[in-house]
Amino acid sequence: MPRLSVNELTTYQWSFEEDVCHYAEAGISAIGIWRQKLSDYGEEKGVELLRETNLEVSNLLWAGGFTGSDGRSYQESLQDAAAAIRMAGFIGCPTLVLYSGGRGGHTSRHARRLFVSALTALAPIAEEEAVDLAIEPMHPACAEEWTFLTTLESTLEIISEFDHPHVKLAFDTYHLGHESNLVQRIEEFVDRIGIVHLGDGCAAPKYEQNRCQLGKGNVPWREIVEALSGAGYDGYYDIELLGEDVEQEDYEQLIRCSKAALEKRFAVPA
Repeated sequence: MPRLSVNELTTYQWSFEEDVCHYAEAGISAIGIWRQKLSDYGEEKGVELLRETNLEVSNLLWAGGFTGSDGRSYQESLQDAAAAIRMAGFIGCPTLVLYSGGRGGHTSRHARRLFVSALTALAPIAEEEAVDLAIEPMHPACAEEWTFLTTLESTLEIISEFDHPHVKLAFDTYHLGHESNLVQRIEEFVDRIGIVHLGDGCAAPKYEQNRCQLGKGNVPWREIVEALSGAGYDGYYDIELLGEDVEQEDYEQLIRCSKAALEKRFAVPA
């Protein structure tokens, strides 16, 4: 069976405490933490609650914006990312998700330089805290404010060139699921994956992400999960669902159904 996690973005309107308690009650073994929720609850209290419920932490969202696309300076984004790495280390989280920041008014080359410079500064801190920095590419339709990395290939190029054991890939099926020959290529880069985000959608991504319950969309996540498992991926599968199609759903039912869909995929022989 997979190492199953649910991301707090999936239950957007619940508090950190509600997320932890409901996930544990549903038999979920791990949680993908949204920094804002944990900060609102309190880091030390949060760690205590996680220990009480025996819930592991799969990944922490998020740090980035090194190109200034979110209004912060490079130094401000760098300081925030360093703090996020320290937070991940403190709560025992193995992976911090990174977004480069949008290209904005920069040339592609300069935006890339800024991001690589940030990785250079952050990698030693990540190594010290035993935290992986997982770079997440996004579908170009909804990436503008988040990242200039909109393909698997461009992201893997940076990861390969940087060549650091704590710099990895955040693989999101919603953003990458329809790239050509994706399933056939998974074995080539499976050792670079730090976290897998599972998302489904009824239509191609647009400006606002609009995901749906696993199994109700047309993202080939089942084939992707099968290929990942076959290639030796043994990390977390973090269910990340957000958007209009899920915001009115009953969260407890959404978790149960998504969990069942993933478990069914592993229960049926290939």
